[in-house]
Amino acid sequence: MIIPEPIQNLITALERLPGIGPKSASRLAFYLLRAPADISDSLAEALTDIKNKTGFCPVCFNITVSGRGACEVCESTVRDSAILCVVEDPLDVIAIEKIGIFKGKYHVLHGVLSPIEGVGPEDIKIAPLVSRVKASEITEVIIATNPRMEGDATALYIQQQLQSTGSREIRITRLARGLPVGGDLEYADQNTLLRALSGRQLMN
Repeated sequence: MIIPEPIQNLITALERLPGIGPKSASRLAFYLLRAPADISDSLAEALTDIKNKTGFCPVCFNITVSGRGACEVCESTVRDSAILCVVEDPLDVIAIEKIGIFKGKYHVLHGVLSPIEGVGPEDIKIAPLVSRVKASEITEVIIATNPRMEGDATALYIQQQLQSTGSREIRITRLARGLPVGGDLEYADQNTLLRALSGRQLMN
C-alpha cells in the first residue's frame, strides 16, 4: 500500500515518541485522518502551545507558564522555604504533589549523573542547586532521586557538594526505601510514595 506523504510524515513523527511503535503510530495517524477536524485542530493547537506557552522556572527549573518570574510553588508564601525536595524531572514533582503532604519547595535536576551516557554534573541542574542552598535559609534538602544506581550516585554527589560548602549545617535526607529499587517515582502508588516521603532518612 502506498501511503500519501502527509500521512507517512505523521506516522514518522509519532514513531519518534517514547512508547509508540510503527503499528501504534499508524493506528493513531489513521484515527486522526478519520476523526472530526476539531480533534486534530485541538491537538495541533495543544502541541504548539506546549512549546510556545510553557517554560522552566528560573528558580527551581520545574515547568511553568512562560513569562513568569517564578513558578507557583516558588512564589508561594504558605509553603516552607526551609525544606527543599530535589527530584529528577517535573513528573516527579507531580507525583509528590498528588499525595498532598509535602509543603516545602522543589528543585528539578532534569536528569541524573550517568557516565555511560555522557551525563556529568555540568549537564544537569546541580550547580544552581548548590548556589540556591548557599544563598538561602534552607535547613533540609530531601534528595528524591529514583532508587537506582544513577539516582544513588547523583544523591551521593549532591550530598558531597552540599557538605563541602561548609557555610552551615544542613540536614540532608533521602527518601526511605519504600520505593522499589529500579522504579520511577511517577509509577509509584500514592501509599508507597507517602511511606517513602514520611520515612526519609539522613544520608551518612
